[in-house]
Amino acid sequence: MLALLLCALLAVRSHALNVHVPESPVVALFGMDTVLNCSFSGAAEFNLSDLSVFWQLSDTKRIVHSYWQSQDQLIDQDDRFANRTSLYPDQLMAGNVSLLLKKVRVADEGSYMCFVKVQTYSSGAMLMQVAAPFSKPLVTWGTESNLKPGDVVALTCVAYGGYPEAQVLWQDGVGRNLTDNVTISQVANEEGLFSVKSVLTVTLEPNSTYNCRLTNPLLGEEGQASVTITEEEAKELEEAKELEEAKSAATPLKS
Repeated sequence: MLALLLCALLAVRSHALNVHVPESPVVALFGMDTVLNCSFSGAAEFNLSDLSVFWQLSDTKRIVHSYWQSQDQLIDQDDRFANRTSLYPDQLMAGNVSLLLKKVRVADEGSYMCFVKVQTYSSGAMLMQVAAPFSKPLVTWGTESNLKPGDVVALTCVAYGGYPEAQVLWQDGVGRNLTDNVTISQVANEEGLFSVKSVLTVTLEPNSTYNCRLTNPLLGEEGQASVTITEEEAKELEEAKELEEAKSAATPLKS
């Protein structure tokens, strides 16, 4: 039934009615409410009963929210949007047919179509992107007692709960980018949020600082963490190594 109604709307399309949606993508925060703005102009005087509004996904054509005959019509609404959408009834006559989408999920990301009919028909499409901030990055490094200056050590940078995938950049203490010997892995949980792990392999040197910078491409730089291997730490590692060797030498061999 709804498909037939949309076809009927297409048949009466006219340029007299103009639908306005954002040209730039809308960034919605995961777990928060967001508004997909849509308005119309160019309509002659009308009653609320003359107005039909349809929000649907551009790719799958699944119905997000429908309104006609002066009330919401949600029988054909896609299940995943149940109890999460609403219009602004007191603003419909003013041409505001924006959609309130509650508790945004990663799966909500995509292109949305806003259809409006008042005697004539028009529509507009907009892109919604979902973003979630990552936790503060944490850098750790191997603390094996047998490490000494000149040994190879793996520095690990981790962060959790973000979307979309993070951009990770390693730098040394003077801000030079470190791109060699770097690996990165990102795994999504059941909600679609990513955990990121990046490993930088370096040669252990005293008084060396390594920074891990994490950037969410939609939200900008979110944080950084660093680790400094001081000369004292390097000396302690060397002394620990020597002590371990001394213990081994002092242990009598079993006959």
